Amino acid sequence: MQVTETLSQGLKRAYKVVLPAKDLAARLEGQLAEMKTKARINGFRPGKVPVSYLKRVYGKSVMAEMMQEAVTEANRKIVEDNKLRLAHEPKIDFPTDQAEVEKALAAEGDLVYTVSIEILPTFEIGSFADVELERPVLKVTDAEVDEAMKRLADRHRSFTPREAGAEAQSGDQTTIDFVGKIDDVAFEGGSGEDTDLVLGSNMFIPGFEDQLIGAKAGEERKVNVAFPAEYGAANLAGKSAVFDVTVKAVSAPGEVEFNDEFAKGFGMEDIEKLKEAVRGNLQGEYDRMSAEKLKRALLDALDKRYSFELPETLVDQEFDGIWRQVEAEQQRSGKSFADENTTEEAARAEYRGIAERRVRLGLLLAEVGEKAEIKISDDDMSAALVERVRQFPGQEKAIWDYYRNNQEALASVRAPLFEAKVVEHIVSQSKVTEKEVSKDELMKQDEDGAAA
Repeated sequence: MQVTETLSQGLKRAYKVVLPAKDLAARLEGQLAEMKTKARINGFRPGKVPVSYLKRVYGKSVMAEMMQEAVTEANRKIVEDNKLRLAHEPKIDFPTDQAEVEKALAAEGDLVYTVSIEILPTFEIGSFADVELERPVLKVTDAEVDEAMKRLADRHRSFTPREAGAEAQSGDQTTIDFVGKIDDVAFEGGSGEDTDLVLGSNMFIPGFEDQLIGAKAGEERKVNVAFPAEYGAANLAGKSAVFDVTVKAVSAPGEVEFNDEFAKGFGMEDIEKLKEAVRGNLQGEYDRMSAEKLKRALLDALDKRYSFELPETLVDQEFDGIWRQVEAEQQRSGKSFADENTTEEAARAEYRGIAERRVRLGLLLAEVGEKAEIKISDDDMSAALVERVRQFPGQEKAIWDYYRNNQEALASVRAPLFEAKVVEHIVSQSKVTEKEVSKDELMKQDEDGAAA
């Protein structure tokens, strides 16, 4: 085998590889000799099939396999000898001249091909001791716990039918049939039967529930509403609709007492334990949002700190994934770039920048994790898989088997666990100060939404 480097530019490498015909012939003869001892062919005694016959009948197919093995070995040797860290699988270009290929398959000519490789960049990580971060802190108040308990009660409140002729009030549960129409034409998803709707719950689009206040059981009403401009279904967003509503029943809400019996309905021994659990859930959500804010601040700081050449292939792959999401969202919403006050060219440039950021931070976190010898244990994976499985009640075994038997799916579980541990490792080495914030500040979304 002869290997000649033909390109060494930035992260790109290219090699010309020559597999001599005599080496290919030797491989072929060796394989055919092995076949001879095992072949069972009518007209020949076991082990007595002439090699010439095997070569004539199976030579090309055997050589094709031998050539693939030889190419794989050659590529592995190139990587090992040059100590390359690959950004992706090598790209192989075989001869386009069919006559040249046929000669190689017959072991009458050399196999000459090229290997194109893109390697990972090398960069110094350095220390994170001078990275300054703020951790937003928000503690749950007693008022928030009380409000959460009220919502809990509302979701589990019993309702009693009102007397005949009673008018529906805010807080009452109505049972309705409805048909929604736009320009007198019923639209998909706009109909329902025997639907329970608590007035004032804001479960339906704005204005719908208000127009049922005062309605009686057996009454029919026309409800006029306008779908919000940002409504999820593009065919309905911003449009006016009329709902033909039949009120079939009106029920009054029952009283809920926050006592130990109420708590036992949720598996808690008393009301104080239930309040502790509610407070813990609320605090857990605040802590999760705080961690996300801290992570975002860290990634922003790292993005500004590090600059190195990126593998073009990885950036292209990341951009293509982002762009597919952009196109899918446009198709779903019916909006164009002009509706967003931009152009496709400007959007492509913006999302290309996001792709570069993600690749840069991904490579950095991977390097930090490798240097710090961060590992994901079997217990970590099992806990994460259990959490995934819980999201599919009734399909637990099928989902579990899917992840256990699918390496790519398992990688999708492992990646965020690894990233979280690396982020935690970097944060532990940084200067972190706590800052008390309001709920609005904690919940405020970052404007550009870029992430690693």
